Amino acid sequence: MSDEIAIKVHDLHKSFDLAENKSNSVKQLLVNAGKKSKKHRQKVLDGIDFEIKKGEFFGIVGRNGSGKSTLLKLLAGVYTPDSGAVVVNGNLTPFIELGVGFNHELSGRDNVYLSASLLGFTRKQVDEIYDEIVDFAELHDHMDKKLKNYSSGMQVRLAFSIAVKAKNDILIFDEVLAVGDEAFQRKCMGVFEEYRRNKQTVILVTHSMENVRKLCTRALMLSGGKIKLIGSVEKVSNAYLLSNSDDLNTDVKHEESNQSSNTLTVSGCETAYHINDEMIINISWSKNLEVKKIGVAIIGSNNEYVFGSNTGKTKIDGSNIEYAVNLNLGQGRYYLTIAINDGDGKVLEIAEKVKGFLVYSDKKNEVGGLTRMKYGYRHVQEKISSDKKA
Repeated sequence: MSDEIAIKVHDLHKSFDLAENKSNSVKQLLVNAGKKSKKHRQKVLDGIDFEIKKGEFFGIVGRNGSGKSTLLKLLAGVYTPDSGAVVVNGNLTPFIELGVGFNHELSGRDNVYLSASLLGFTRKQVDEIYDEIVDFAELHDHMDKKLKNYSSGMQVRLAFSIAVKAKNDILIFDEVLAVGDEAFQRKCMGVFEEYRRNKQTVILVTHSMENVRKLCTRALMLSGGKIKLIGSVEKVSNAYLLSNSDDLNTDVKHEESNQSSNTLTVSGCETAYHINDEMIINISWSKNLEVKKIGVAIIGSNNEYVFGSNTGKTKIDGSNIEYAVNLNLGQGRYYLTIAINDGDGKVLEIAEKVKGFLVYSDKKNEVGGLTRMKYGYRHVQEKISSDKKA
């Protein structure tokens, strides 16, 4: 294997035997007594081949059940493959589950030394970095308390703070950017951006395509235990977003089924749009309703209010109207919420999340955020004071 390669995976296969009549209670145990245990073999990974170069920030994405966790545990040496091989060129530290190895009866201080020792640190080395770990975790007043008295957020902050001090050649992180509050997540992002600048070899598994685009230099998408796509982060993240269109449609149908009436309908909404595409939809309602104003709102995947508008003084004739909007939005999942009002401003009907759609981009280094505003950078000539001239 070339010295430039950090990890080489060749024709990797992994399956598990799953019990069909597993007994999880005393009652089930009695019912299944005397029955022969039945098992079926489930193939999780089926012929995986790829390489990760040294210095790459490599993303692995895929929907739940695609085989990501199994692949990580094979890379980390937790599982043994049925066939195929994983060749690691260097020392590897996996952070698949933050906080594994913590002892809840010990203090935060003791757990720092315990966890760091599992990562290969000597006590002297931990002494040297202990203050840095506590500063990063922001737990100065809690280090002598037992871990069982920590909140879950405090525990993951401490675990991540220990994890980022690892100095091995290859680091594996599984969904760690979801830990802590917003301020702590920004600190975590800063660490990963530093890893990227320093050409640290990192494997990141995440469901956040925004983080994939910000951090990763290359990515891989798993689907059904096979590699569906490997290459640029733009292509992989778009493929992942579009693969979720079935879930999106299911969510929307569920929302529609919960509507209080069927007097308001929306048609023409596509499943996915490119950034800056124009969305054109038709809104219609029962003819017996005297509609004077219509409002349309775009809602983000976390229920954030992204954009809203209404017809204002536009005269409403008939029982339908066309709505067009330029989707100058960030990549991700969005929903439409629509309301119709009478002349006195009373809401006649509201359809929350009545339609859903995805927004994606093929551009490299696409800017982040919920919306796209016009921006630019320019050089500012330094002004030299008269004193300096003299």
